[in-house]
Amino acid sequence: MVKAKGYKLTPQRRATLDVILQNRGKHMSAEEVFLEVKKLCPEIGLATVYRTILLMEKMKILQRHNFDDGRNRYELNNPEEDHHHHHLICNRCGKVIEVEEDLLEKLENKIQEEYRFHVEDHRVQFTGYCLDCN
Repeated sequence: MVKAKGYKLTPQRRATLDVILQNRGKHMSAEEVFLEVKKLCPEIGLATVYRTILLMEKMKILQRHNFDDGRNRYELNNPEEDHHHHHLICNRCGKVIEVEEDLLEKLENKIQEEYRFHVEDHRVQFTGYCLDCN
């Protein structure tokens, strides 16, 4: 991924990418990624992990999310998705659950027809309480 886009795959970048791949489906903050990468690369610094995450976001490998919890979270980008999936966010424990189906397809079609507005993407977040916290 990284080499194919013209960047060097340093050991630090490799370790960061490995952690993200091992945690596929999770929405990790940079700090959480750093704590896991530090186990593989004890000499790595937080700034290096931040720079690597920003580079991967720029390269469209990662997608950044803001769930209004004071920190950005990241997940692997899926180039096969037409739209970003939706998220359910628990107000108590902070768990993030992905909703894979496109819940807004009819609304999107209606917007395109009525307003002659070409929708390229949309993002939806539902907040509430997960099964464990309810």
